[in-house]
Amino acid sequence: MDPLAQIGRLVKVLRGKDVGSCAIIIGLIDDRFVLIADGDARRFDSPKKKNIQHLQLLPALSSEVSDSMSETGRVTNAKLRFVIQKYADRKENEDGQGRRH
Repeated sequence: MDPLAQIGRLVKVLRGKDVGSCAIIIGLIDDRFVLIADGDARRFDSPKKKNIQHLQLLPALSSEVSDSMSETGRVTNAKLRFVIQKYADRKENEDGQGRRH
């Protein structure tokens, strides 16, 4: 398994009907599969099982999600949405600043 594949890691879906969307790894099944959720279309209670090869592992790791999962074994859908939105906003700002120079 990719060492970057860990609970709390943000991913971008590369294959399947959710292609292009972002989600967070909330569970590790084995060397090939992980569970992902986004708190919206894919809620914590019904995560999507995805092949790790069908995901782009993003450089962002959410300590809020990983801490919550290690402490209580779950994370709120609102927290998942918040983390994804925060990453998207930061990415948008970085892209916007890169174009101005």
